[in-house]
Amino acid sequence: MTRYLFTFGLILFAAFSRLLPHPDNMAPICAIALFGGAYLDKKHAFVVPLAAMVISDYFIGYYSGIQWTYAAFLAVGAIGLLLRDRVSAGTVFGGSIAGSIAFFVISNFGVWASHVVSYPMTFAGLVNCYVQAIPYLRNSLIGDMGYAAVLFGSYEIAKRYVPALKPQLQSQAV
Repeated sequence: MTRYLFTFGLILFAAFSRLLPHPDNMAPICAIALFGGAYLDKKHAFVVPLAAMVISDYFIGYYSGIQWTYAAFLAVGAIGLLLRDRVSAGTVFGGSIAGSIAFFVISNFGVWASHVVSYPMTFAGLVNCYVQAIPYLRNSLIGDMGYAAVLFGSYEIAKRYVPALKPQLQSQAV
């Protein structure tokens, strides 16, 4: 129980940090999804981070095309599932980059497909949408790696001092 409460607490802390002033796209979105996928059990791996997003979006405001943001968020959660039992600085770094890129591709496709911004509904319009979004990708990468370092690092450090945070090994019958 302590493990889940600590994990939920870190996710909620990160979600509410979205309410603080920050540069565009330098937010904990992907880090939350990655962390949830890596540390929560499968039935909560998507629900808890998504609920945290919905709650923080309530305060930030919902917008046209938000379903694409949530779809991208869930894709990053799936990347987090791949990190299970393999958490290391390298896998978190790689997962953060993969998550940022997946988020960029899916969410900007949604901007184009949902007509959030007036891009022509052509291949050239889609390419232009991605090109115009490149400056935001830089901030996403910085934010995702920074927040992932805080979330994963905090959890790993806490595991050293709080035995209840360590995963319990199932005893195998012989």
